[in-house]
Amino acid sequence: MPNEKKQCEHYAKLCAVLEKNENYQKFKAYADRILALGNDSLEKTIAIAVALCLVCAVLVSFAAVALKPLQINNKELDMKQNILDVAGLLEPGSDIDAAFAEKIEAKIVDLETGDYVESINAGDYDQRKAAKDPAQSIAIPKDKDIAHIRIKAKYAKVFLVKEAGAIKSIILPVNGYGLWSTLYGFLSLDPDGQTVQSINFYDQAETPGLGGEVVNPNWRALWKGKKVYAETDQPSMDKGLIAEADMGEPALSLIKGVVDNSKPGSQYQVDGLAGATLTSTGVTNLIRYWTSKEGFAPYLSKVRTVKRGVS
Repeated sequence: MPNEKKQCEHYAKLCAVLEKNENYQKFKAYADRILALGNDSLEKTIAIAVALCLVCAVLVSFAAVALKPLQINNKELDMKQNILDVAGLLEPGSDIDAAFAEKIEAKIVDLETGDYVESINAGDYDQRKAAKDPAQSIAIPKDKDIAHIRIKAKYAKVFLVKEAGAIKSIILPVNGYGLWSTLYGFLSLDPDGQTVQSINFYDQAETPGLGGEVVNPNWRALWKGKKVYAETDQPSMDKGLIAEADMGEPALSLIKGVVDNSKPGSQYQVDGLAGATLTSTGVTNLIRYWTSKEGFAPYLSKVRTVKRGVS
C-alpha cells in the first residue's frame, strides 16, 4: 500500500508538470484533432502509422539496451563451455563459471616473441576485436596468409589447464576461411605442444552435412593423438592436402578419404570431410598457419623448453 501511494503521488506530479509544458499541450491538441478525424482520413492513417513506428522503435531500442548485458554474459558462458569441452573437462549439469575458474587459466601471448604479456588483463582481452583495431593488429603478407584472414591481432589469448602447478593442456584459438565462412575454434594440445588432444569449432557457417561436419563429435574424435610438427622430413603424403613439410614444420593435414593408420606419416593425417574439399583445405591451412612461426610456434617452443627444464 505505501508503494502504491508513492506511485500515485509521482504520477500526479508528472501530470502536473506535463500540464504546464507548452510542447505537451501542443502535442495533446494535435492528438485530439487527429483522433477526431474519420477513419478514412489520410492524415489520420499516416499519423497513426508514424506513431506506431515510433513506439515500436522505442520498444526495440529499450529491449536491445536492456538485454545487452544478458547477451554478453551468455556469449562469455558459451565461450567458457567450448573451452571446457575442447579440454575434456565439460561435465553435464556442472557450473560452467565455477569449473572454468577452477580449472582454466587464461594468458596473453605476444605472437612475435612467444612471451606472456602480463600487462594485459586476460579477462578483458577480446582477440577478435583486437584484430579489427589497427593499433592492436598487423596485416599478414599475402604469401604467408594461407588461412586467408588478412589481419591478425598482435597478441593472442591462450588457455592452460593445470594440475598441481603442471600444465596438462594448452588450448590455442585458431581461425581461418573455409568455403563460405571464417571458422573459429580451439585446438587443444598436450604439454609437449606436439600431440593433439582435441579440436572444437564454435563459430562457422559451412554447408550443413558437408563442411558443417567440423562440429561432428565423431570427426573431432579422429584428431586425438595426431602430431602437429614433422619429426623427420615429410614428403608430400599420399592423398594429403598440403605440400611436403620439413622437420619441425607443421605437417598435420586433412586428407582425401580415410587415413590408413598402418602407413608411415599417418600420425600427421586426419580424415577429410566427405564432399567438402574446400572446407577440408581451409581447416588444414588454418591449423598450419596457427602452428607456424606466424602463429603459435614461438610460444609452443618456449612452453616445451620450460617443461624440459631448459633455460
